[in-house]
Amino acid sequence: MRSEYIEAVLELAALIPPGKVLAYGDLAELLGDGGPRQVGSVMSHQGGAVAWWRVLRSSGQPLQGHDQTALTQYRLEETPLRGRTTGQDASWRVDMPRARWQPTEAEWQLIDAIAGKLEPRFRMVSEPDEITAP
Repeated sequence: MRSEYIEAVLELAALIPPGKVLAYGDLAELLGDGGPRQVGSVMSHQGGAVAWWRVLRSSGQPLQGHDQTALTQYRLEETPLRGRTTGQDASWRVDMPRARWQPTEAEWQLIDAIAGKLEPRFRMVSEPDEITAP
């Protein structure tokens, strides 16, 4: 995987404030590159240095096998949750509509700067065709 892409995913993930989350696909869309699987791969192999629990499936389900660690973080950060978090029938997830990060104008500028690092090299596919007047 491209080192520029890995850096961009991790930089963007680091911007997500406590108590807020984004889905893997949200990050890919904000970067304008890759998709949920590519973001998930970066997070699973390189995401230990950032608040990985703030990036999850669009369903709000936590990372399997790390759900208790994530739950502890969600409680500390007061991330909106749905369902029962205790007991044998615990079946919880992050309340994505309430917890999804909505960047401020200043944060959008940071996001654009991160995504912009990928644009010159990867977004240009071809030059536009000349348009002739009728």
